[in-house]
Amino acid sequence: MMQRKLKFALFGHDFQAERPASMQKVIDTLNALGAEIVMEQAVYDDDFQADFAVSVGGDGTFLKTACHVGSKGIPIIGVNIGRLGFLADVRDQEIESALQALYAGNYRIEEHSVIQMNSAEEADGLVPYALNDIAVLKRDDASMITIRASIDGDPLVTYRADGLVVSTPTGSTAYNLSNGGPIILSQAGVLCLTPVAPHSLNIRPIVVPDSCVIDLEVESRSHNFLVAIDGRPATFDEATRVRISKASHKVRIVKRESENFFSTLREKMMWGKDVRSFTI
Repeated sequence: MMQRKLKFALFGHDFQAERPASMQKVIDTLNALGAEIVMEQAVYDDDFQADFAVSVGGDGTFLKTACHVGSKGIPIIGVNIGRLGFLADVRDQEIESALQALYAGNYRIEEHSVIQMNSAEEADGLVPYALNDIAVLKRDDASMITIRASIDGDPLVTYRADGLVVSTPTGSTAYNLSNGGPIILSQAGVLCLTPVAPHSLNIRPIVVPDSCVIDLEVESRSHNFLVAIDGRPATFDEATRVRISKASHKVRIVKRESENFFSTLREKMMWGKDVRSFTI
């Protein structure tokens, strides 16, 4: 069991009605364990360090947490007060036991790959790293866009679609999945390119090694397009060339010893459930 005093950085959304009770439970448990606690506002210092980060919310809050502390190698544990929660997987009633498990050493840390965007044009304040995905998308009600994709300098295909999602294995159960992409084990060393509403039925998702460098050139009738990095949007001129590659760091995620990917998948996807028993 850990004897030294541990430092925890807490992240959460103020607009969630359930947040105060769940966050207070986290704070009360950590205080009882003798931990040092800092709230997220204190984390934006480049020199900041902590033993663990606790994300209280849903997967969106977890992605925000990873954006701020992932490159520092701080392990993240996610408390889920949302609905689905592949990343934030500690339920409200499990908060006390999950945090106690950290002190008892009953946990493991998974390292999840991160991708990054490079372009000649930089968006102010946009963090270029994504744990889940980087999506190139048409703007609002604009017509579909044309995306010429190359892999390691070799032309792949020209997409005519509403967009293209480049996903990590971690993000395969997010926007990638909703667009018909495959579910990928989190430790697989691959990336997935999944088109959003493609014009041609022949265009399908493709999985490539995560060592590949993906270059995207976009044409749009509106002469601009959106890039969403883990849902953080920025607008770019159509002359901007987007390069996506694997980042040099990984995000470290705390998992309890009792957890595994397949059981989480069965629960979240309701595999094996009789849908006839659900009423609307």
